[in-house]
Amino acid sequence: MILYVISVGLSVTMGLMGFTNLAHGVFAMAGGYVLTSALGRFGLPFPVALTLAFVLVAAGSVVLERGLYSRLYEASELEQVFGTLQQPVDLPAALKGQLHLLGRDFPAYRVFLIVFSAVMIAVLWFTVERTLWGAMVRATVDNRAMAQSVGINTRRLFTATFALGSGLAGLGGALGAEIIAIQPTYPFEHLVYFLIVVSVGGLGSFRGPFVAALLIGVSDTACKYWLPQFGAFFIYAATIALLLWRPAGLFGARA
Repeated sequence: MILYVISVGLSVTMGLMGFTNLAHGVFAMAGGYVLTSALGRFGLPFPVALTLAFVLVAAGSVVLERGLYSRLYEASELEQVFGTLQQPVDLPAALKGQLHLLGRDFPAYRVFLIVFSAVMIAVLWFTVERTLWGAMVRATVDNRAMAQSVGINTRRLFTATFALGSGLAGLGGALGAEIIAIQPTYPFEHLVYFLIVVSVGGLGSFRGPFVAALLIGVSDTACKYWLPQFGAFFIYAATIALLLWRPAGLFGARA
């Protein structure tokens, strides 16, 4: 689920906007830093810290989009500053315990992540597929000149879409801070997984990254548990084989 929440933001910028943002992992890392700082240093409530992670990363990405990335579509020491988080995230008491479901105990925070992500999937799907904003984004990606000719402000629309994708990365990084250590090397260690999820799922699809994230997350954990000497070899091999079979991904448009 953490893979999905972070990767779906990359799917937005790559699939809907046709732009590959290799700094996406940095936005996820920033969201994790915002959450942990808001909880640990300022003592803010968890929902407020989570909202701040989304809003601040999205706002920061707007500055980058206007100053740098918008030019790219048209053209088609950290350790000392931030440090490595050694302490676990201080979660609310309600999320620290166990939930008794179906005759078994499950970590409350992991159940929260699954439910939260499921709700987010539904909201994203409805927003892109059933709202005017989603229709304008799809129209602009298909034919930017025609979209401008009918009065769509494509510059503003792309800025909002980029902020959404980056904000989702920050939100995913914040949600996963309890599970994935937030440190300066975070983007380099995990970006390849985000790219694999988007590529396997299919660009511009919200259902695809969800299925791909589940497959890759479960498979990667299983392979590292049963065959740790091979590391992530099987994930890369399976990704190559799948993309040879379906170059557009599982749910991408066929060429």
